Amino acid sequence: MKHFRPFLKNRLEFGPSTGLFLILLFGIPRFVAVLHASSRGDYRFTSIIFVIMWILPFLLLTKSGKNEIGLKKPIGFVSMITGFVLGGLVCLGIWTLGQWFYGNTMQNWLVYISRSYQVPGSLDIETVRFQYFMLFAVVGMLFSPIGEEFLYRGLIHRCFTERFGENKASIIDSLAFGLTHLAHFGILFIDGHWIFVFAPALLWVVLMFITARVFFYVKLKTHSLWGAVVCHAGFNLAMTYFTFYHIF
Repeated sequence: MKHFRPFLKNRLEFGPSTGLFLILLFGIPRFVAVLHASSRGDYRFTSIIFVIMWILPFLLLTKSGKNEIGLKKPIGFVSMITGFVLGGLVCLGIWTLGQWFYGNTMQNWLVYISRSYQVPGSLDIETVRFQYFMLFAVVGMLFSPIGEEFLYRGLIHRCFTERFGENKASIIDSLAFGLTHLAHFGILFIDGHWIFVFAPALLWVVLMFITARVFFYVKLKTHSLWGAVVCHAGFNLAMTYFTFYHIF
């Protein structure tokens, strides 16, 4: 059965070489775009990359191909809700660890990442807190959850299951996911200078790896990539909550 569209015949197929190609094709530009955004406050390029991730399965895959990566109706409404809550609880754990180890310093991953929430300094945050929380929550629950899950738990994961099976493929896509998030935290732009904080960065990558494994677990339980998307959305909602109600 053909999983890739006819115009890609003999060019792409599910396999480790395609998986590595996709990791590099999206990981490197996304890494650069996020670092650019950290220094300039310009997230246009990052948003464009996420949108391309959204549409990639529909551009490359046939109906059977989309089914292969998990783009199908989930099984169990309760499992989807549980996945959403689980994503929020994972974020709670990551927030708690950050506070425990680093407090409200820039070595706390969520404190540093909160700088990406572009709220004009002239505004009284108390008067606009809820409105901005809702705005960033909606954006955060759409862009990266759909884009990243379609790519990492979808296309990239399926490429590695061909040779390594589900669990090892999840380890590979989760590691790629964790390393990509070094651009969000680990390589810091502070007071006009770049610094690398080794220990917090290493812990952050490990936490992102574990988080990705949870997304994969929910995908398995719901028999659908949408389960991973919903779990990721729950994580991002919680992260937005901590940003606006515990950091700002």
